[in-house]
Amino acid sequence: MHKLDTKLIQLCKKGNEVAQMQVYDKYAQAMFTIACRYLINEEDAKDAMQEGFLKAFVNMDSYKPDATFGAWLKRIIINQCLDVLKKRKIEFSNDEVENLKVVDDDNWDFDNSISKQNILNAIEQLNEKHKIVVQLYLVEGYDHEEISEILEIPIKTSRTHLRRGKLKLQELLKVKYNEARY
Repeated sequence: MHKLDTKLIQLCKKGNEVAQMQVYDKYAQAMFTIACRYLINEEDAKDAMQEGFLKAFVNMDSYKPDATFGAWLKRIIINQCLDVLKKRKIEFSNDEVENLKVVDDDNWDFDNSISKQNILNAIEQLNEKHKIVVQLYLVEGYDHEEISEILEIPIKTSRTHLRRGKLKLQELLKVKYNEARY
């Protein structure tokens, strides 16, 4: 972390509002982009982002420099978005988990002709439960243990939703890829 960032964080910990505004200005656009991945409505995303910043500033003492400030803040923003979704009662069920075998979560090879934007657009088309787990896993880089903790679901359920989301994603992208070949 740059000396300037360290100084800003120290000032934020002391409640310095000018420093807080500078931190907000520096990270707001990136955090808004992240919030929009979870909450379709831009106003909801903006509200969640701002709530997340408020929580971050109130809990600055819990920030430890072993992680980047951006990563710490991103987790708060994601959790805030997930809280909004939970209030809407998106249920993460444990349906049919017992009969599934574990699949290779790391094999996310996409055809080179498929752009990152096409993949992100396809993720948007997944049902809410699968979309959230796929985003947390593929886009944010969380593992099943972390997803399980964040969403308060068993690891097996996280794996199930990821597997189903991955299959649907491959199906959506296969259609897109086949269309592009004609």
